[in-house]
Amino acid sequence: MDPTEVLGNLGKKYSPDILRSAAEPKSAQELSDELDIPVTTSYRRVEALAELGLLADDEEGRDFGETGRSQTLYRRNVEEIVIRFDGDEMTVDSVEREETDQRLASVWDDLSRSVGGDD
Repeated sequence: MDPTEVLGNLGKKYSPDILRSAAEPKSAQELSDELDIPVTTSYRRVEALAELGLLADDEEGRDFGETGRSQTLYRRNVEEIVIRFDGDEMTVDSVEREETDQRLASVWDDLSRSVGGDD
């Protein structure tokens, strides 16, 4: 990751809000609605963050919104971004999200409760 590019994008209005909100898969339209961001700005920020590897297409990939059109869902790809300054050098490191599939665990819990009943 180019540190200057990462800092430049994180410094843009709405980018940190989008990253914070994209802990769960959301479309650019959903992010726009939730954060009260102009939709064109939301799409631009999402695209820039995805190019940097900070957002990723969700594995499920697509959703059909209210319009019935296919929408790409995005999810934050990192849990932490660390920027270090060492003399004249600047580095950016990131800690990626764990790939534990919480949705599968949730479905399993729901299934277990419905089969076994409430205890």
